[in-house]
Amino acid sequence: MRLARLSLAASAALTGFLLSANAAFAKPSGPGENTPLNLPVQSSQASSTPGANGGSLVRTFVGLAIVIAVIYGVYWVLKQVKASREERSTGTGLASVATLALGPNRSVHLVRSGRDYVLVGASENGVTPIRTYSEEEALGAGLIGEQVDAAGELEAPAPARPQKSGILIKDIIDEMRRRTVRK
Repeated sequence: MRLARLSLAASAALTGFLLSANAAFAKPSGPGENTPLNLPVQSSQASSTPGANGGSLVRTFVGLAIVIAVIYGVYWVLKQVKASREERSTGTGLASVATLALGPNRSVHLVRSGRDYVLVGASENGVTPIRTYSEEEALGAGLIGEQVDAAGELEAPAPARPQKSGILIKDIIDEMRRRTVRK
């Protein structure tokens, strides 16, 4: 609803501007440009009076304040429009734990999803899941640090166990590069 009002106000302002511009550039209906101007003669005493240009200085500052207010108003409106279009993320079920850049537009992310950790590769072509770890496997592999419990005390990490599948982080990165690098 606000966006509709804003677009209506903008179109009305643009129409008014175009109409006034048309009137300013229209051909004069009077005798033309050859009519002499009767300008008053200025004395040198009037121009040297202190404070004679004070009114123009005030007009300049008022104009500057109006321009700054318009800029701030446009900023505020754009911020409100952006906030209304964004979907708010709620909950703490997903979190990015770590990121490793592999090259331009290519990276590996470790994402926590509940008690599981998912290693995903991201490139300009999309996101590819590489492997899913349980919390114990991620601690054992050294992917995550020690966890803090609700009381604020450090929980002891799970003892390091050899991986059953024999996959190392280096192998995962090599596989990610094989899947994402164009040839």
